[in-house]
Amino acid sequence: MTLISAPRIGIAGITGRLGTLCAEEAGSALAGGLSRTADAQRNITTDPATLAKNCDVVIDVSHATTVPAHAAAFAQAGCAWALGTTGLDRGAQDAVNAAAQHIPVLQAANFSPALTLFLELARQLGAGLPDYDAEILEVHHRQKLDTPSGTALAIGKAVAEGRGVAFEDVARTDQNGLRPDGAIGFASLRGGQIVGEHDLVLMAADEQITLSHRALDRRVFARGALLAAKWLAGRPAGLYTMADALKP
Repeated sequence: MTLISAPRIGIAGITGRLGTLCAEEAGSALAGGLSRTADAQRNITTDPATLAKNCDVVIDVSHATTVPAHAAAFAQAGCAWALGTTGLDRGAQDAVNAAAQHIPVLQAANFSPALTLFLELARQLGAGLPDYDAEILEVHHRQKLDTPSGTALAIGKAVAEGRGVAFEDVARTDQNGLRPDGAIGFASLRGGQIVGEHDLVLMAADEQITLSHRALDRRVFARGALLAAKWLAGRPAGLYTMADALKP
């Protein structure tokens, strides 16, 4: 393994809100970007293969529909991939898994370091309180497309992992009707320009515990994405998580 001390960083989705912040955080390490509209003066292209050949690692905060094409292009170029796009369907996730056989891929539902530790606590709470009702509430800005959020789903999966159950068997995104025993429920609110709020609530008849995370500035995700990208460049092929990047 030969880590790259000063990797050339590309941003897929560079003209979006988070992509713009990632570009600002990258500074002189920014090698170019990917968007639906090219801009030669800013080294922004519409072709993922063109971006990849000029980068050591690409931070991808674009759209779920672009993931299969990005997976193929980045794997072909041998470019590391820090993927923060959520809402992937089975085909897109299969493409990510296939790319990870050839290049290092860090896939994160959320680049926040604190939220990454939140997931570990959710796993511990799931294991320690297996009979408590688990509910996850997430609140985001009105433009967010996927529901529940990728982060909320990651929290639910952490609880299920802690309990040793299959997430697909216990996830309940439709809250109509009587609550089944052992279910992990989700509720979503959309409005205004809220960056992101997540609460995990575990309830018994005589007590409850709530684990909360509030993102106050979207820049926290950009800084986390840069941390992930710098950690990832030069790693062996494989599928990594944000927790891997935070290990001492």
